[in-house]
Amino acid sequence: MKAVITAAGIGTRMLPATKEIPKEMLPVITYVDGKLILRPTLQIVFESLYDVGIRDFCFVVNRFKRVIENHFSPDYEFVRYLLTRGKHEEAEDLRKFYEKVEKSTIVYVNQYEPKGFGHAVLITESFVGKEPFIVHAGDDYILSRNNNHLRKLLKVFNEYNANVALLLEEIEDPRKYGVVDGEFVSENVIEIKSIVEKPSEPPTNLAIIAIYVFTPLIFEGLRAVGYDESGEIPLSIAIDYIAKKYGSVYGIKLDPGESRLDVGNPASYISGLLKLYKVYMNEDMDRCSNT
Repeated sequence: MKAVITAAGIGTRMLPATKEIPKEMLPVITYVDGKLILRPTLQIVFESLYDVGIRDFCFVVNRFKRVIENHFSPDYEFVRYLLTRGKHEEAEDLRKFYEKVEKSTIVYVNQYEPKGFGHAVLITESFVGKEPFIVHAGDDYILSRNNNHLRKLLKVFNEYNANVALLLEEIEDPRKYGVVDGEFVSENVIEIKSIVEKPSEPPTNLAIIAIYVFTPLIFEGLRAVGYDESGEIPLSIAIDYIAKKYGSVYGIKLDPGESRLDVGNPASYISGLLKLYKVYMNEDMDRCSNT
């Protein structure tokens, strides 16, 4: 299966930090061999997908994000420099990352204008072809043991022969998100009948996390809904189109021990970092990182 990782947003809510550094490259905490390490969010997303078997990647970027391409270009001269400075653990960490990059096929698609998440997915159609594929926002990080969230997502997609499978988070106030409604087919799996974007009166408290598995039907949905009043193609409304016309759209709730870090705004980013730090300092390894 191929993966599309979206990283073309301008990141206006994180300015001025994101003036030169894409929000997807802001660091989050990971825990490796008893040691805290800062890694770019996008690297963690890439490695989590790699670790569940993905080898073909498409990064959707914009023309200002060359730093992403630079980071995913192996730099063994820098590794050797670290070794000369006695930074053996840091050098080995980078070497392992570069090994995963070299074993993968990575292409870049340029979203020339900010036309929304749906447009970012639509322009990857020639990359993904006629097979199911994963879409993962580059600024969403899920704390999950052994990437359990991705394994569940793929399992449900296959077991239910789904047209769409996506992750959900149960939150107190989902009015800022896409919210699903439907019927539970098991304890943590809901067959989605409809999706409402940023509702004033949410039908449920189940908010969409921007991690999905799609069949190529999603491209029909994206073309059918087209551009909204803001000039963007809304992905959630395209999924709603698929649910109502074809059905077989499923949402999977995060397990109680899993949590989401959203790098999209300062409050969620800072609170997420604090949550990660608390987990790692308490050495609650059942919740520890995807490494």
